[in-house]
Amino acid sequence: MHYHDIRPAVFQARPNRFVAQVTLPDGTPVRAHVKNTGRCAELLVPGAKVYLEYAANPRRATPCDLVAVEKPTPRGTLLVNMDSAAPNAAAGEWLAAGGLGPLQDLRAEQTFGDSRFDFAARQGDRPVLVEVKGCTLETGGVACFPDAPTLRGLKHVRELAGYAARGWRCCVLVVIQMAGVHCFRPNWATQPAFGQALRQAAEAGVELRALDCTVTPGSIALRRDVPVDLTPPAGT
Repeated sequence: MHYHDIRPAVFQARPNRFVAQVTLPDGTPVRAHVKNTGRCAELLVPGAKVYLEYAANPRRATPCDLVAVEKPTPRGTLLVNMDSAAPNAAAGEWLAAGGLGPLQDLRAEQTFGDSRFDFAARQGDRPVLVEVKGCTLETGGVACFPDAPTLRGLKHVRELAGYAARGWRCCVLVVIQMAGVHCFRPNWATQPAFGQALRQAAEAGVELRALDCTVTPGSIALRRDVPVDLTPPAGT
């Protein structure tokens, strides 16, 4: 997926989860909409270089969206996409291009039972469900999800296990919104129940795919699979 009218800035503060205070290269202060309601404490630090997409609507309360940030690491600078809508958009492009093989009747935001799943499709006579999880948390080359407890995510993973048991093809697709990580793990410290649900879903036949992304200030695209480690830490 691609953005338009991208401009660099420097992050200063986040007075609430929806708004960031940034400065443009000429020193002009700007209020930007944060397109990610997660904590992102390791990303949005004062002085971080960020990228803004300016909106075409002049009546908006904030003139732009904060969509990416540079994160220094011992391995070099990581460019991390922070837009919570980007994983679904990029996943939709990947699915349409055959990421899970040929699909028929690919549709976004489909309701089954009392839950809405990110994508539904068919492969021949077999129903397909895909739930997308965007991941921005990285430590030492390991990507983790979630960065905060997610009851919705937990519910969907458990429900996918039920559909897989009925013979449906079900997939949890973790979109790691950066390049260069060497594996994905559940964030056992933040929500051990989510890690256990992923393990149980995998045992029930749910596919778990984690892919990193090619990220530029103005684009994001799924790149390649990274290994998934579902081993719980001792004592979990």
